[in-house]
This record gives sequence, C-alpha cells and structure tokens, in this order.
Amino acid sequence: MTRSQLVAEHLPLLRRYARALTGSQGSGDAYVGAMLEALLQDPSLLDERYGPRAGLFHLFTQIWNSVSLNDNAEVTTLPLPPERRLSNITPLPRQAFLLFSLEGFSEQEVAFVLGVEVTEARRLAEAAGRELAAEIATDVLIIEDETFIAMDLESLVKNLGHNVIGVARTHSDAVALAKNKKPGLILADIQLADGSSGLDAVNELLRTFEVPVVFITAYPERFLTGERPEPAFLISKPFQPAMVSAVASQALFFQRNSRNRVPKAAAS
Repeated sequence: MTRSQLVAEHLPLLRRYARALTGSQGSGDAYVGAMLEALLQDPSLLDERYGPRAGLFHLFTQIWNSVSLNDNAEVTTLPLPPERRLSNITPLPRQAFLLFSLEGFSEQEVAFVLGVEVTEARRLAEAAGRELAAEIATDVLIIEDETFIAMDLESLVKNLGHNVIGVARTHSDAVALAKNKKPGLILADIQLADGSSGLDAVNELLRTFEVPVVFITAYPERFLTGERPEPAFLISKPFQPAMVSAVASQALFFQRNSRNRVPKAAAS
C-alpha cells in the first residue's frame, strides 16, 4: 500500500477525532488540512513506529498543540460549579480521553500520539473523565429504531446522570417528541428501519431550536468524506459505553461554551 493509500484509509476517523476536539466540521477539517500540507512538504514527519494510524494522529497532535485556538480566553466565568469545571478542562486531558474512549488506542499508542509517558497519558485521561462526568444532567432524546440498541442507550444515558425524555423510532416520532419536550441532547441513528432518516429529523428540529446532537451509525465513513455538511459528532456501531460518554460529553462541552462566549465587539 502506498503512502497516500495509507493516509486515505485512516483519514475519515482522524477527521472524526478532529471535529470532536474542535466541536465543528470546518475547524476540525482545517487542522487536518494543515497536517496534510505539512506531510506533503515533508513525508518524513510521519512516524510509523506504532503503525500509520497512530503516526497520523501523532502528527495531527503536533499541529493541534502548536496553535492555541482551543483555549478559553473568550469564555466568561460560568455560573454553576459543574459548568465551571468543564470549561477549565485543558485540551491535553480531553485529547487523552478521546484517544482512549472514542478512538480505542492502547495506552502505549496514546502516550506516543501525545508525546508523553504512559503513566502521564493514563493520568490525563482519568482527570478528564472525572471532570466530564461532572457535567450538568440534561434531558436526552434517543432516535433509534433497533429495540435493544435503544434500551442500551437509554440505560447508559441514565447511568451518566441524564434523563431520557423518550425514544423515537421514526422521523415523525422524533419531531413530535422534541417539539413537545425540548431535549438538551439528542442521540440519533442516521438510517431508520421505516426508511426515514434520523439526519433529516434532526435537521428539521435544528431549524427551530439549538441542541447538541450525537449521531450513531454503522457506516461512519459515509459521513466523513468532506463532500457535504456533516455531523460534528459521530459514534460507530457497535459502540462502547465509554465512547458514548466521551462524545456526548464533548458535544455538551461545546454547547456550554458557545452559550457563554463573549462577542469580540463587546469584549473590546
């Protein structure tokens, strides 16, 4: 396999990780683009001692940490202690947490990606996990037509301290539930069994109110091509509980920060 083929193979999930860190498709892709430009200029930058995937994440991390765009300089002091703790989580612990929970890297691989010792990688992830677990509970709408998956998600969400306002199995059910109860977070399957689309249902809801959304799909690569507006937060089926916790926490993290961001004009 050529170098370009190796990069192409692992690029979709790197883009997923990048947008989970930044909270948006555009910002995440900008960082990935900067990494690709650096790699084109100097192919020797790709360190493959732990394989090409870890090498790409390692190079991405160097780009990410070299530009301080993910600080909290424009975020006001938040009124509630759990939110304040969330806003103070620095990028490095959240990177470790996502590398373990979302991307499934081993301790050695996470340490390599972040350029730290294994014990430090473990400490960072545990610190972020404790802070993210302290987030304020919210009302969650689950859009999922498979009964057992819906039950697993409902149990998981409740164990995280959230309240499930309902489980929708079709587009129309999702719209009706959300408009009636206004969820604080949506977990949505993309392809529903009756042929309707969780993505379409969410897009309809987002025209009337703002809510963080985490999409769940067996085919994440179909939505990580860069050829269309894409979900910022994606979970692959089959999923692990830690993955759902990590991504949902990130979605809520960026929602909290966006609501408390000071406009530049006002700040000046």
